[in-house]
Amino acid sequence: MKKTTIVGAGIGGLMTALYLSKQKDRDITILEKNSHAGGRMTFETHEESKIDQGPTIVLLPSLLLELMEAAGIEKSRIPLIPMEPMYHVHFPDGTTFRKFQSEEKQLEEFSSVFPEEREGFLEFLKEMGPYFEMGKSRILGQTFADKKKFFHPDILKLLWGMKAYKSLRAFMSKYFISDMLLDSYSLQSLYIGGNPSKSPSIYSFIALSEHLEGIWYVKGGYAHLIDILTEELERRGVEIQTNTEVQHILIEKEKAVGVQTADGERRFDEVIYNGDFPLMDTMLPERLRLNKTYTPSSGCLLFYIGTDKIYSDQPVHQFFMTDNFRSHMKEVFETKQVPDTPSIYAFHPSVVDESLAPEGKGVLYVLVPVPADTSINYEKEGVLSNYVIDILEEKAFPHLRQHIEWWKIRTPKDAEISGLYEGGSFGIGPTLGQSGMFRPQFRPYPVENLYAVGASIHPGGGVPIVMQGAKLLADELSKEVMYN
Repeated sequence: MKKTTIVGAGIGGLMTALYLSKQKDRDITILEKNSHAGGRMTFETHEESKIDQGPTIVLLPSLLLELMEAAGIEKSRIPLIPMEPMYHVHFPDGTTFRKFQSEEKQLEEFSSVFPEEREGFLEFLKEMGPYFEMGKSRILGQTFADKKKFFHPDILKLLWGMKAYKSLRAFMSKYFISDMLLDSYSLQSLYIGGNPSKSPSIYSFIALSEHLEGIWYVKGGYAHLIDILTEELERRGVEIQTNTEVQHILIEKEKAVGVQTADGERRFDEVIYNGDFPLMDTMLPERLRLNKTYTPSSGCLLFYIGTDKIYSDQPVHQFFMTDNFRSHMKEVFETKQVPDTPSIYAFHPSVVDESLAPEGKGVLYVLVPVPADTSINYEKEGVLSNYVIDILEEKAFPHLRQHIEWWKIRTPKDAEISGLYEGGSFGIGPTLGQSGMFRPQFRPYPVENLYAVGASIHPGGGVPIVMQGAKLLADELSKEVMYN
């Protein structure tokens, strides 16, 4: 019986445990420093109300369901609701552009709002469509521990066809002319904390996936998935020990042999790390540390708000753009300063889910992209908070201030305290040098029986993608069992 420990009960750790628990020769223990499982997939609560603290937008539903089913959880247990329209994008001049999964409805919206851009949208779908499945299988569907795999003819064809040397925003200029549409079709890199003007064009798959598979919502909140996973793990006999912080990974003769916690040494045959990867270095002996500096993803200033009403005429997801989106992104990723007039994302799930708050009341989640700079004291940035509420009131939520019953703020400093690298909210950033074969892989150190999984490990961030990384790791470990 092989004794396996997973350090961290985030989505990557839980999914890895589910896959490995299908092997009868493993005894799996998950060690979690917090009082609950889920990592950044948890709820912000206030009395009887709750709202997702982290991820909200459900992309790639087919992949998510496929991976859950492969882990032994039936699709019927995942309560997904499609969003149509997927979201509204509001611009300062009063223009509102709605995004639809339905091609017919999207074309109607183009004809109404951006008639001159309609053909560019059709060209985007036509040219990008064939690359989508290739990208899923060739880039998301395999590891690059053997870097030669990255030079497979299919991958080179994909990278050349998508002009991977270009930034996402520059690539989108092939299809769209209007700055409004360039913003609307490049902002998706922010879903994984990347700069639209710097992230490679390969991440245009995110915008494409919205039209191919839509945006969905998990009834009860995205973090409700954690309840489903932990219940299944408990049924399979996998122990999740909360309030157990791992201080060091024990290495003997270049082999992982266990972990050190506050309660003493714990011996295991293999160790899987599911914390934010750059922080793994601090848990290893000095001689093994990579001592590398990574570019963090963007930070987030998050507002969790409880209201005494539900704005039932509003969509679940909305974006409120600024006059100069590129300038905002420069403040976030380059000059590292608090934006004066930022773009804003709002999530109001109470429109479709009354289970999140007492009857007649609602919850609202508001996100502002900010620098991954933990030295900024946002509690003193009252001007920014007032600007955010002003925009929300003006564009979508009338008289919001007088309807707020409670609110909480989460800053990059809070993210860093919780264990996120330099306060970035999405793992390391999706830069060219931190993507594909250049991203840390499942075996990041020359140490036997030591592995890593999570948003900073290939294939990257986003819930279904982290799940895919867990599947890749479990498959590799299954091969090792087979060959040993």
